Amino acid sequence: MKPADELELAQMIRATTGPLRILGGGTRALGPQRKGELLETGGLSGISLYEPGALTIVAGAGTPLAEVESALAAEGQRLPFEVPDLRGLLGRQGASTIGGVVAANASGPRRIQAGACRDSLIGVRFVDGAGTVLKNGGRVMKNVTGYDLVKLMAGAHGTLGVLTEVAFKVLPRPEVEATLVKSDLTPEQAVQAMAAALGSPFEVTGAGYVAGQLRLRIEGMAGSVAYRTSALAKLLGAGWDVAEAAQSAALWAELRDVKPLAGPAGAVWRISVKPSDIPKVLALVGTDTVCDWGGGLIWALVSEEGDVMAGQLRGLVAQIGGHATLVRASDETYAQVPAFQPEPPELAVLAAGLRARFDPRGLLNPGLMG
Repeated sequence: MKPADELELAQMIRATTGPLRILGGGTRALGPQRKGELLETGGLSGISLYEPGALTIVAGAGTPLAEVESALAAEGQRLPFEVPDLRGLLGRQGASTIGGVVAANASGPRRIQAGACRDSLIGVRFVDGAGTVLKNGGRVMKNVTGYDLVKLMAGAHGTLGVLTEVAFKVLPRPEVEATLVKSDLTPEQAVQAMAAALGSPFEVTGAGYVAGQLRLRIEGMAGSVAYRTSALAKLLGAGWDVAEAAQSAALWAELRDVKPLAGPAGAVWRISVKPSDIPKVLALVGTDTVCDWGGGLIWALVSEEGDVMAGQLRGLVAQIGGHATLVRASDETYAQVPAFQPEPPELAVLAAGLRARFDPRGLLNPGLMG
């Protein structure tokens, strides 16, 4: 099924009796191939409103991400949250859609400064599992459901409704960027340096740690970036190199898209913890990792054997606070290890209640998130 508009989508869902697999660009879906009739959102495409002066853009959920980014770039603007391209890591083809970005709450290195996708999302329209059109925030009607639908839909992976339109606040593109780089740091040294940089007044927009190399990014007007880069290097001590322009951008594209883990075979975990807990996690999973968000996000490559360390890893993050998502694995592995970390009983009750409210027949990506 590939509806051409929101009305047709609502009619299709109302007429459906079996499970549906929601597909945008097919570049971000997690877990094994699931049963159900395919429902594609590519027909819900096009930028319906773009007001550069108001820093606002509205687009159909099936609009290619590249189309949105191109329109913004033409006006010297961008999405604030630096969308990652995980096709290489996940072994996917196709083109990412803006609705898929929202469904996955896909957010890159700039999250530490600009927030996640959901923090820039100001409005949504979607069709729930009963075939009802709902809308909230931004330039659409006031929420009448009692829920913050904008926040709920970001990261729901299509389990609460099929997005038809999304609205964002956008930001101007900075004039220049520069990255401080220092290699051969231990995890403990990296944590200390990232904490100092992010706690400084120098507006760091990226803080990552890859293969012993620490990267700290600063963006803005040329004069300001030069001053802040120099001042931050002095604050952190000797031994820093500076990458600028295209060299700096390449470092962050590599980290954002988790390129170091894209080629090697194995399962890949996406782990969210407190930045200070990097050493504990790396001591368990090893050094095939990419760390982002000042240490709050860790991508880890592990051997695809047994439960791919699920018991140990999820036990650790439950103890220290956080969660671990299995983003890449074989269907055989997914048969024994769920992609998403099992929820605590209290949260599971709330999640089940939301699914019952928005998808009472259990049609939308059933079983994906619990």
